[in-house]
Formats: sequence, structure tokens, C-alpha cells
Amino acid sequence: MSKLTIFSESDLTCPESVTTDSAEIARLLNEKGVRFEHWPTRELPESATQEEILDAYEIDVNRLKEECGFATADVVKLTPDHPQRDAFRTKFLSEHIHSEDEVRFFVEGQGLFYLHLQDKVYVVLCEKQDLISVPDGATHWFDMGPAPRFTCIRLFSNPEGWVAQFTGTDIAERTPRWEDLMGGNR
Repeated sequence: MSKLTIFSESDLTCPESVTTDSAEIARLLNEKGVRFEHWPTRELPESATQEEILDAYEIDVNRLKEECGFATADVVKLTPDHPQRDAFRTKFLSEHIHSEDEVRFFVEGQGLFYLHLQDKVYVVLCEKQDLISVPDGATHWFDMGPAPRFTCIRLFSNPEGWVAQFTGTDIAERTPRWEDLMGGNR
């Protein structure tokens, strides 16, 4: 179940609000310029290739490409036994921005997107069916947890893919992480 937890930047120990209502999550995020929606899922075998996943979601991916000007789409999959899972987790845990929207559609699994918008931190638990689009220039970070399990379609305007500009602030280190919010590994 998708979940939005909102913290005040001045008190990252106690949430101001929490909701699991998808329509409310979409409304609150949309007010901040963040797109959040559900796509119907397709039944795919666990062994589905990148091509098979992109083919299954071709209509939705092409709609977003046309609507938003994305040039490429790919699939990223991480599992708890991935040999570089710790390095990948660390790479995304610091606050950063992009010069393009960061778009993820969760084909399966889950992850936490943290959005530092004005004086609040919005923590969005994204799961299967969730599409999130973080606008360019929005400060954010991502926590996949210590035992990541997710498959996401990513869309890019820049053919080079994911390019981050780190802010150098410590807010991500001061905000509760996966273990605090999700109760451990899974």
C-alpha cells in the first residue's frame, strides 16, 4: 500500500501527517508539482526481460514519452542478493537534484522517495502500480532499503540517463531511513 509521510524540516523525529489514501497522496504531491498515479499492472513472469517489460507497458510509456518529451526508457531491477546492493543504496541516499524529471514506475517491489520541498520532507512509499515523477530541480533522495526488491521502468529526457547534482546538505542523513520507517529489511 502506497504511503505518504510528511515531516517538518525542523522536527524530523515525528511526522506531521501520514496517509495511505492514494487519491490524497496524489493530491498532496500534485500541489507540490510531483506527479503520482497508478498504472494498471500486467502479469509478467519473474524472469521477464527488459524488452518484455517495456513491451507490456508500451502504451503507457509511449504516452508519457509523447506527453513529456522523454527520449528513452529502460528497466532497473534490484534484488536482495545483488552483489552491489549496498553501493547502489549508498549512491542514492544523499540529497540531490536533476536537470530533468526523475520518473519511476514500479512494476514490482517498493522503495522510498524523499522529497525536500520548501520546509517539509515528503516520504513516499512507492509500490507496484505506482508512478512518481519528481520534477527537475526538486531536491530529493531514494532509499531502497538494506534488502532491495524492485523492478522499475525509468524514463529519461537525457539519453545518458541518471545524472545527479548533489546538494551537500546533511538533511538526508538526519531524516529517518528505511529501517526506521519500514521496520527493518522488509
